[in-house]
Amino acid sequence: MKGKVYIVIGSSNNMVYIYEKIIGKVPYYYLRLNIVKNGKMIVKDIAYLGNDMSKINVESLMKNSKYKEEIKKSYKTISKFVNSKHYLKKAEALKLKADKYLTEEQKVLLESIRLHFKDRFLKLDKQTQKEVYDNFIVSFAYNTTSIEGNTIPLKETAEILNEGITPKNRELREIYDLRNTKDTFFWILEQKKLNKELIGETHDRLLKDVDLRLGFRNHDIRVLHARFKAAPFFMIDEEIDYLLKWLDENKETNLFALATMFHHRFEKIHPFSDGNGRTGRILFNWLLIKNNYPPLIITKKNRDEYLTALEASDKRTDYKPLIDFLLKEYEKGYWDNFNV
Repeated sequence: MKGKVYIVIGSSNNMVYIYEKIIGKVPYYYLRLNIVKNGKMIVKDIAYLGNDMSKINVESLMKNSKYKEEIKKSYKTISKFVNSKHYLKKAEALKLKADKYLTEEQKVLLESIRLHFKDRFLKLDKQTQKEVYDNFIVSFAYNTTSIEGNTIPLKETAEILNEGITPKNRELREIYDLRNTKDTFFWILEQKKLNKELIGETHDRLLKDVDLRLGFRNHDIRVLHARFKAAPFFMIDEEIDYLLKWLDENKETNLFALATMFHHRFEKIHPFSDGNGRTGRILFNWLLIKNNYPPLIITKKNRDEYLTALEASDKRTDYKPLIDFLLKEYEKGYWDNFNV
């Protein structure tokens, strides 16, 4: 039976990848190296990895192989694959309760991420956790503000947030937008209870020096290019109260599905004059983190797909379009940011 290439990394002359071969429904893994020699591709198995991901030590492979330089180039990607595969197997072995919002595959995927986050990341020392979050927040701030039109690129975002460098020829409001996102993210991590006051304070911190219209809006708005109607301004307090009550009454729902539905309902209320998306994405992550799940990045490149999923869920009661989209973002973003 043909095998499956899972990882391809490196230059065209020394690609190292994991190769899976199925024998009698059992997967066996090999580390392979492609070498171009005299114009011909030579394929070499440089290590047999077995079929138990929990026993694969990438560091030992790299240290003891004469191809350690080639493996080194692929280290992060190989490690990501090994860990994700191992924790998928752990999750598959559990008896996960049925969930009306998630498929069996989605339940296993979420549980594998939660298990790795709990077993590996949350057991790191606080300083290392902070460093991982510092790297995460650069990507999160860049993407969440870019979705709303911020034009500062990722490299300059890192310079602003990590080095305090103020780029030339950039609007101050865009710089404040990024700084506020980082400050608010770390501030909200320390907050214990989600209530109306926290929602308002989160928004105001995000919009400080970006928009003068702080607090819940006192006027009606029309959300451009949206098919839903935002709540009338005089019903915002009531709608937020109902949303928080709904959240409390449904706390037995799968946390990721619950956070997704909360995000969608919050965006439909649209309680602020500006900054609803940024506030909603921060609150979404607060719900995840406070329940021992890692945070999520919705990427700028998938902005249109994100907005389409939000709109599709306007027409449905199962939230499937939005859950499906966010889970795809979650899986890739988690292993890129938290595989430590």
